[in-house]
Amino acid sequence: MNKAKHIAIIMDGNGRWAKQRGKKRVRGHEVGVKVAKEVVTYCANNENVERLTLYAFSTENWKRPRLEVDFLMKLLEKYLKEELQVCLENNVKFEAIGDISIFSKSLQEAILRVEEETAKCDGLVQSLALNYGAQDEILRAVNSLKKDAGNITFEMLNNALDSKQNVDLLIRTGGDKRLSNFLLWQSAYAELFFTDTLWPDFTCKELEKIIQKFKKVERRFGGLK
Repeated sequence: MNKAKHIAIIMDGNGRWAKQRGKKRVRGHEVGVKVAKEVVTYCANNENVERLTLYAFSTENWKRPRLEVDFLMKLLEKYLKEELQVCLENNVKFEAIGDISIFSKSLQEAILRVEEETAKCDGLVQSLALNYGAQDEILRAVNSLKKDAGNITFEMLNNALDSKQNVDLLIRTGGDKRLSNFLLWQSAYAELFFTDTLWPDFTCKELEKIIQKFKKVERRFGGLK
């Protein structure tokens, strides 16, 4: 049976969830944060899951209305402060992937603090994709290698990326069936699961069902079995 060692999730549908209930989009983001904490805790207590990567804020999300972006930045900082305790209680090592240099100083400090405080945790690794886009990640990796002489190898490029581990299981909530510039290199042979469930309605029970389906998938990685 397959083991979902690295699970990646595109947490989509917060805004639509709120709109369906006659609420402001930001309410959907608030509920979505609670779901993220539940999923982190679930994965931390699943011995087969080694890494969880959540797509929190993309390089394209800056195009959203300024008020929504400002709210998301404040919500992210609040989430990080609360997430530190969740990580420590569940032996979770936290890391951010993406270009965080564009964030405010206080937000950057909050990210680094959680990374530093959880650095010695040796359980689940929780990666939070912040100001992340796979194309941007690859470009930054290539530019960092330009000074090296000779041809760039697969290993060199892979090691220069923000996230160096292949994705086993990639899940997208919200009904859309696309990757939206998320972990394109790492998901070359990931199994893709799409659910119509909006992220605020997503549960650990549904996650478990997806994992059980994943276990039975025949993974060939381009070969024959």
